[in-house]
Amino acid sequence: MNLNLYGHDDQWLMVDCGVSFDEPLVPEYQSETAQTSHHPIVCADPKFIVERKDTLVGICITHAHEDHVGAIADLWPRLQAPIYATPFTAEIMRRKLAERGLEGKAPVHIIPTDSDHTVGCFDISWITMTHSVPEPSGLIIRTPLGTVFHTADWKIDMSPGLGKSFNIKKIKSINEESELLAVVGDSTNATKPGQSCSESTCYHGLRETIRHQQGRVIVGCFASNIARIISLAKIAQETGRYLCVLGRSMDTMVSAARLTGYWPDDVELVNPQHVGYLPAHEVLLVATGSQGEPRAALGRLAADSHRLLTLDEQDVVIFSSIIIPGNEKAIEKIVSQFNARKVKTIQVETHNLPIHASGHPNRDELVQLYQWLQPEMVIPTHGEHRHMEAHADIAKSQGIRKTFVGKNGDLFRLRPQPSIKRGVIHAGRIVLSRD
Repeated sequence: MNLNLYGHDDQWLMVDCGVSFDEPLVPEYQSETAQTSHHPIVCADPKFIVERKDTLVGICITHAHEDHVGAIADLWPRLQAPIYATPFTAEIMRRKLAERGLEGKAPVHIIPTDSDHTVGCFDISWITMTHSVPEPSGLIIRTPLGTVFHTADWKIDMSPGLGKSFNIKKIKSINEESELLAVVGDSTNATKPGQSCSESTCYHGLRETIRHQQGRVIVGCFASNIARIISLAKIAQETGRYLCVLGRSMDTMVSAARLTGYWPDDVELVNPQHVGYLPAHEVLLVATGSQGEPRAALGRLAADSHRLLTLDEQDVVIFSSIIIPGNEKAIEKIVSQFNARKVKTIQVETHNLPIHASGHPNRDELVQLYQWLQPEMVIPTHGEHRHMEAHADIAKSQGIRKTFVGKNGDLFRLRPQPSIKRGVIHAGRIVLSRD
């Protein structure tokens, strides 16, 4: 989950407000509201900023992934601050707010992609990055004391399949800032060598895999990966299949993509009610549940409890996603359920073709970033401690002398003297109630 606070001149700016799924509440992160040691959905305890909400000038959401936007409807009544997001992200957020009766109450300012806006004492430039969701934004945050580049989630992808390719010129221009104090950056894949796979490479791997299948093809992927779903739509057209999406979150994301202009006019979807009547070799399904969620579409298909469709031996299930740490047993369970019914499964880790592309930078991309940018310091975020340490080592290898690897609740002072103060905020978790 992500919730970052930037402070200057007695004003605070929040960047992202996300959730984490199925997270154990280890003692150092338990807050007073946690009654048990494990909960399916949690978010950061906002007590520190709630107590100072009169100084919270705005909430900037960088993109529409749940670990960045998922808690906004839950926490906004306690924060009461204006929200800023680009069009696709704002549409996803609008739906979340509407479910809580907050649409029209929480002020949402739609920021055009690659534009500038002032929030309190912070002058902010939104930069479109490349990631696995439409409109991923890095933020250039300026104050009179200097500039911070908050990368959020990103990768270098010159053929992302949807939206703009990675803007090298714009990234290089950040180095021209009068005082680039810090890069606060994504560490998720810092331990992985080389460069991340392009979405266009993933498209070719999926097409080659799917075109040899004789029965139904069911692809499990993250609902927010609109580029992946559109790639599968093209593959369906090229292989003589009809595309259908299964799962509520998949429907939500596709609907938002249509409304914001990201869904191609020539891509049609088959109604799920009709899929069972089509010849098996003409069916390509994209389903939720790639992380083993039992109530999602893939989980129901694995348990043979989906009300619209039963799979058989000629069908194949492709997992077009990584296994998120902690979900191994859940995924293993549904794979075993499919295999027990002789339904073939294909997974990223064992397949000989690229069928998934990560949305985060590998080592070579981080090296490239710090060849383009030379901030005074680097603050690794987004990952386990080992990922952030690896990120710091990469920055040092490129001549950046100051790196600060912290923990949740630490305060990073950028001016006048860069330093880190440990445990300033009690970084607890709170449980979110969801149906």
